[in-house]
Amino acid sequence: MNHFNASRQPMQAQRQNTAPGSAEARKVAEQLMDAMSALLGLIERETELVRAGKVREAVSLESKKQELSKNYVLAVNELKANQPQLAKSAPELLSTLHRHHDAFRAMLQVNLTVLATAHAVSESVVRGVNAEIQKRNVPNTYTAAGRRATPGPRHITPLAVSRSL
Repeated sequence: MNHFNASRQPMQAQRQNTAPGSAEARKVAEQLMDAMSALLGLIERETELVRAGKVREAVSLESKKQELSKNYVLAVNELKANQPQLAKSAPELLSTLHRHHDAFRAMLQVNLTVLATAHAVSESVVRGVNAEIQKRNVPNTYTAAGRRATPGPRHITPLAVSRSL
């Protein structure tokens, strides 16, 4: 599902008709494409794992994701530094990078949506479990006015969650 590998062919074909002064700018553009492709592949894998409920496996990708994110940020900063030269020597390459970056951002948005959904579901489950525990520990009494008595702090039982499971 990696959208960038198929589109790398035109960029490599464009490389052959470049001026000698634009070689460094094109190299920077290719580094950005490589960084986006690698990060996107990992993000797609993470999204698949979270959707399948394999959160532990998805969490194990975190260190690699951080490393690839760092490479991506470095490549973006390098491209920003060389953007004027790239705009002069290869404006078509720059517009191709913009299109790929838009597709990259769309895939990141899908990943963030999946992660936010998983977070909301897990938080809802924990809150539901906590509510059930608190119901069992609270005495069922009424005040003199006939209203339900509010439990005091001594009736509230804390909920402990182990993140290592």
